[in-house]
Amino acid sequence: MPIKKDGTGKRWVEMEVLVPGTPEQVWQAMATGPGNTAWFTRTTIEERVGGKLSFNFGPEMSSGGEINLWEPPHRFGYTEYEWGEKAPPVATEITITSRSGDQCLVRMVHSLFAASDDWDDQIEGFEGGWPGFFAVLRLYLSHFAGQKGASFQAMRVTGGEHLAVWTQLTERLGLAGANVGERRELPATPQAFSGTVEQAEQGRKQRYILLRSENGVALIGSYQMGDKVNVSACLFFYGEDADRRAAESEPAWQAWLKDSFVAVG
Repeated sequence: MPIKKDGTGKRWVEMEVLVPGTPEQVWQAMATGPGNTAWFTRTTIEERVGGKLSFNFGPEMSSGGEINLWEPPHRFGYTEYEWGEKAPPVATEITITSRSGDQCLVRMVHSLFAASDDWDDQIEGFEGGWPGFFAVLRLYLSHFAGQKGASFQAMRVTGGEHLAVWTQLTERLGLAGANVGERRELPATPQAFSGTVEQAEQGRKQRYILLRSENGVALIGSYQMGDKVNVSACLFFYGEDADRRAAESEPAWQAWLKDSFVAVG
């Protein structure tokens, strides 16, 4: 959806997603550190108003903020102050509403106050980046809720035309032409992962494939940023040995992306 604006300088984007689970289960996933780590990125959260939270996206890539709304299990809000160089603070509010059939509607709003449109591309990027992670969230709540989770994100910003980069990525990983319901196996380099294709999305700006195994999820994607493309592999592991498997896999994926795609600034 496009950015919304009002006369005060407030600009915001909003998203909604229907997920399985009770409000308490969804709250655990959305408003706790272990919950976020299981479907989004490695996260720490002090569970109270005034508490700190931190999202770790990889080496030298993190964002922190402060909680300003805490109403379990329905409303959670925080403000991030250093998400971009010289960027104004961005506030996020998450609302969890129970629906029939053991489901919940999650509404997420990102907003900031700015006198110009300098940050519109970035806030649109917030919105554009969520669909793949929301798909992981649904899988987590459907198949792995309550299990210990560990994850990492490996990313590389490269140049070139988006379709060409995506074609290169999927061919090298054995995912070219992947269809929902197929069983695909990623090669031993960077690291083997076998799973069922749960979702395959291709848009002009964002493309991703989602695989689910019996104890993990892989989200392989690319996102166009002007004349650059962000290539990413996000791996999620579940079970008592989740930490070990994530720690073993991350260096291999980071190295593979570094060797496979030329970085651009």
